[in-house]
Amino acid sequence: MGGTSLRRFKPYPAYKGSGVDWLGEIPAGWGIKRLKRIVQFRGGGTPAKDNLEYWGGDIPWVSPKDMKVSVVLDTEDKITAQALRESATNLVPAGAVLVVVRSGILAHSVPVALSGCEVTLNQDLKALIPRSELLPRYLMYLISGMQRELLVEWKKEGATVESLELELVASTPTPLPAIAEQRAITTFLDRETARIDALVAKKERLVELLQEKRTALITRAVTKGLDPKVPMKDSGVEWLGEIPAHWEPMKIKRLFRQTKRQEHADLTVLSVYRDYGVVEKSSRDDNFNRTPEDLDSYQLVNVGDLVINKMKAWQGSLGVSQLSGITSPDYAVFSPHHSESGRFLHHFLRNKLLTNVYLTMSNGIRPSQWRLEPERFEDLTVFVPTRTEQTKICEYVDHGVQGVSQLIERVETAVNCLEELRTALISAAVTGKIDVREEVAA
Repeated sequence: MGGTSLRRFKPYPAYKGSGVDWLGEIPAGWGIKRLKRIVQFRGGGTPAKDNLEYWGGDIPWVSPKDMKVSVVLDTEDKITAQALRESATNLVPAGAVLVVVRSGILAHSVPVALSGCEVTLNQDLKALIPRSELLPRYLMYLISGMQRELLVEWKKEGATVESLELELVASTPTPLPAIAEQRAITTFLDRETARIDALVAKKERLVELLQEKRTALITRAVTKGLDPKVPMKDSGVEWLGEIPAHWEPMKIKRLFRQTKRQEHADLTVLSVYRDYGVVEKSSRDDNFNRTPEDLDSYQLVNVGDLVINKMKAWQGSLGVSQLSGITSPDYAVFSPHHSESGRFLHHFLRNKLLTNVYLTMSNGIRPSQWRLEPERFEDLTVFVPTRTEQTKICEYVDHGVQGVSQLIERVETAVNCLEELRTALISAAVTGKIDVREEVAA
């Protein structure tokens, strides 16, 4: 963009009150209609998962996990024509506005995208099919740019899973410029958001490279040690290769024993993250899994315990806890039975070479369902240096990781600023706070 402020754009010549608190004043020439008068709503459903004749076809089936793009052209799951005929899902035409209406992500945002081809939906989405006086891209930008305000208006109270109240969605007062003006606004936003997105992509790539550097630093230190001149030997393990000759092999079962201690509902709820290990669940705003009211089945975690998300161990979602609390009954918790450095074992068990091994050891029919069974994990062999060396390795890793992590944090802050600018620009354009017609003509 030719600047980082919206001040360079001029307002419309005249405004009028919209009568809508979240919308404020709108350009004098714009109209307002309730959403249900200018779109057709269409829902979806899930064909029976146990009917193999319904799955693996060529019809895209959109669920919330596919809503990370602005235009949906492909989906993780696809269904057959038979599934379309015999289930509650419906065919949605290209050019519909797809909105997630039930998902934990609705705690803070409303995923919205266009259907780039004919698709079907699961029950957690709705398709809004605009009539002739409303452009699909304008509606998509309106929901995207005003999602914070619309979440307040639309959220269903008391739902077990974060949900939108469909009657409130349907009754939404919608600003309605003329079609030519909608087209000018969307053309402008296509151009400007593409520029911002390109900058974001460059910075996100830099974050990826820094994360790879951090991962490589940890992996080398915990599998090869710090002394480049130390005698090496073949570990006898294909994924590991050579290791320092004095490192001792140990089975996981010698270091940890699985335990399941429950009925500690008054303690802090912990979760396991791929990038961090064990953290307080409340410390993260990107955890969309709702914590149940009854926590009696949650497992006790003590400092030094190893906690594994069995479904995501292959992504690195495990770690030795530095916190006490309780965690999901679906996780595996192991208590320590060793005198080694818990911090060293934390780094070793999360290193990239080993998480790749967890993938080969996991069972399942699709990535979201690959499960690492504790019995197989316990039979793994790891290699442990002396306690003194463990301490030096941890100091080296913590120092090196800190510098890289600070760089990552700075770049991620810049990304957040760009994304805030993107949202502000969209919001200003679709509500008429800035006049972009000449910007397009130019």
